[in-house]
Amino acid sequence: MTEIRAAGGVPWRPRPGGTEVCIVHRPRYGDWTLPKGKLEPTEHPLAAAVREVAEESDVRGVPQVRLPSAHYRSEGRPKVVDYWSMRAAASGGFQPDTEVDEVRWLPVDEAARLVSYPHDAEVLAAFAALPPVTATVLLVRHGHAGRRGTGIGPDTARPLDAEGWAQAYALAELVALVRPQRLLSASPRRCVQTLDPAATRLDLPIEVCGDLDEPRAGQQRDERSLALAARLLDLAGGGGNAAVCSQGKVIPGALEQLTGRVGADFTTPKGGGWLLAFAGDALLAAEPL
Repeated sequence: MTEIRAAGGVPWRPRPGGTEVCIVHRPRYGDWTLPKGKLEPTEHPLAAAVREVAEESDVRGVPQVRLPSAHYRSEGRPKVVDYWSMRAAASGGFQPDTEVDEVRWLPVDEAARLVSYPHDAEVLAAFAALPPVTATVLLVRHGHAGRRGTGIGPDTARPLDAEGWAQAYALAELVALVRPQRLLSASPRRCVQTLDPAATRLDLPIEVCGDLDEPRAGQQRDERSLALAARLLDLAGGGGNAAVCSQGKVIPGALEQLTGRVGADFTTPKGGGWLLAFAGDALLAAEPL
């Protein structure tokens, strides 16, 4: 039986003395719940989560941390709803309709008491347990660029192929969701090109940084992974959001350093990546895209 896939979020904003979150009332069901909705065909869950939060609550949310998914049955079928915490970048202009007729901003404990379903309360409890997120970084590996050694000239000049450009345009949508203030790329051409569609969409320059590169002749992989980890920590220390494109030989080692999970599988496919959330200089969460 095909499962139903949906996505949503816990939109939040600061309030005097704490944080408040947004929940919605659905007249069709007579319930209070977190804003969520079904994925469109081929839609990425993260994109669906941001879209559904905007459609149901009129909150433009910036995703930060993956929260526990909810599993239950709906219309006789298994349903999975993926959730993210989302900083409310903007809100207002809500108009009641047949899908959602009321929106409330409440302290987390009040929202947890009001929601109609235990799984929503569990998601809110996971959100409440998080420390404040101070920076978000989307770390991606460059898109497909053919096979190493098959091009003319140095490997650093190898461009994206057709598959890689398709991956770059798909990544641009996810990059835009985190609203980065900076785009940083390793120096190979294929890395810079991977961020080109995002740079055009966001009207941001791409900063080329050699400390994001994989090792060259005479360099150690661990050394380069440490350099990438240090750059990510430096970005996090400055606050705000960023998107970084690096390479497959150094991303796993950098994530091992940041998470302390030595030996964990952080293999990253070409055109794939990680949503990293930082609390100060500590990596709070690393979730694969």
